[in-house]
Amino acid sequence: MLHNKYVEDYIKKWKCGKILLNKKRILLIALIEKHILPRDDLYYFDDEQIENYIEFSETWYFELDEWETFIAPFIFLFQKEDDEPVFDEFVINMGRGGGKNGFISTLANYFISPLHGIDYYDVSIVANSEKQAKRSFQECYRVINKKGNEDLLEEFEAYKSSITGIDTQSVFEYKTSNAGSQDGGREGAVIYDEYHEMETTEIVDVFSGGLGKVDCGRQFFIGTKGFVRDGYFDIKYRECEDILNGVTEFKGVFPYICELDAIEEMDDPANWAKANPALQEPLNKRGKRLFTKVMKQYKKLATEPSGRAAFVTKRMNFLEEDMEHSVASWEEIKATNRPFFKLDTKPIGSLDFGSVRDFASCGLLFRKGDEYAFKTFSFAIKHFCDVHYGYSNSANNSGTEKKAPIKEWEKQGLMKVIDEPSLNPMHIVNWFIDAREQYGVEKIIADNYKLDILRPLLEEQGFEVESIRRPTSIHPLLAPRVEDGFANHKFIFGDNPLMRWYTNNVYVKETSAGKIFEKKEEVKRKTDGFQAFIHALYRAGELDEGEEFIVDDIDF
Repeated sequence: MLHNKYVEDYIKKWKCGKILLNKKRILLIALIEKHILPRDDLYYFDDEQIENYIEFSETWYFELDEWETFIAPFIFLFQKEDDEPVFDEFVINMGRGGGKNGFISTLANYFISPLHGIDYYDVSIVANSEKQAKRSFQECYRVINKKGNEDLLEEFEAYKSSITGIDTQSVFEYKTSNAGSQDGGREGAVIYDEYHEMETTEIVDVFSGGLGKVDCGRQFFIGTKGFVRDGYFDIKYRECEDILNGVTEFKGVFPYICELDAIEEMDDPANWAKANPALQEPLNKRGKRLFTKVMKQYKKLATEPSGRAAFVTKRMNFLEEDMEHSVASWEEIKATNRPFFKLDTKPIGSLDFGSVRDFASCGLLFRKGDEYAFKTFSFAIKHFCDVHYGYSNSANNSGTEKKAPIKEWEKQGLMKVIDEPSLNPMHIVNWFIDAREQYGVEKIIADNYKLDILRPLLEEQGFEVESIRRPTSIHPLLAPRVEDGFANHKFIFGDNPLMRWYTNNVYVKETSAGKIFEKKEEVKRKTDGFQAFIHALYRAGELDEGEEFIVDDIDF
């Protein structure tokens, strides 16, 4: 067994109820106890480095919190085979005020010190703005130049744009995340501060390209949940979820994520330590000051509810469902999981596909009184599924929100993965031919843009094909019916997790013309089945037992 007093004390305190942890940190401990601590044949803690780092930090900076002394040993956990770090990426995600910047200040200074002992181990801290990038750098600069710290001045040359470790010739600098003006250097460590503001992977690609030129390359991603969706933060967060859920190997990335487990926990301050370990009882002086500030902001929400989104996201590190921008709540979407009524009336057919190289969905809409049943089937190209969902990977069945379990859905008969460079349109044509034999469908509605190839093939088989010239133009008209249908449980999709996934991926955008239905994320979060459903609703008035719902008078 591997032993480290800081790790063991942290785990013991949690098990004794002295530390409150959220579910993701509990999962992290379970992985550590299963995959790391028993493997003294593979790994070792460099106790000298761990003690040197902690002593250096507490001598020159501040007493480290328990969460910092818990993470530190894993920074200096090495493989016996090659003496390289077991974890070369650390994702540290918690509510604002938790001490993330102070932690990386001590790490950056230590990495360029003779105690770390690796020559030319340059450290770059990257952020979206110069002000943010300089925050930890300035803390190091001030500590080194502080009166009474003459010993540090013998070890470091501290200038306003760079700090150099004299013995190791390692340089600590701050940089802004403008990928176009940056080149990957020869960093030993790169720290991405407030990485939730990064909209793409571009800057990470630039800086990570410089790693590996010196020993023990490491990357640190620190931040709090923000308002940039489907940017780099979401990519790393999903990666962490896959690790914590056992989908991918617990090696390489160390995910330390602090957050509320449910929004209801926000109303009990005793739970706030789940999102921010600085609020863990007993509070130190800094923790008391932070608690007072957070409590003041919390109380303000009673009279200033407009601040709720910022408070929930930044202080509680929680993304609250935004009903103004979701087509339906998850509870409403789950309510579509009901058995179909008897499908004995002629349906309206519909289809949608974003590209012949990814997904395509066909559907049949039936009506009985106020209820609509939508029976759907999808096709997907194997290469796309391999690249974006790991279709050929045996772990795919345990996918997460954006790593969809395609293989499982295929086994359930909800879709078919096609091993073709692009989708042969006859797959769709043949599906509607079979649907006509079983249900009598005659009319098919689709986006005009997608019908260039399909229209003649479908019409050749005797189908009536109607195109919607600009689908987003009908969305404002249909939006009230869609909202009412979900809210009052009028839509039935059967037990179809694929259709629920499509629906949950829809983003409602407010425009001057009204609400339109878009994707929450352009590539992975497909909405083809939902858009096919919308196309069918456009002609719902033509269904048997349906009230009049005709929009012929409007020019789309």
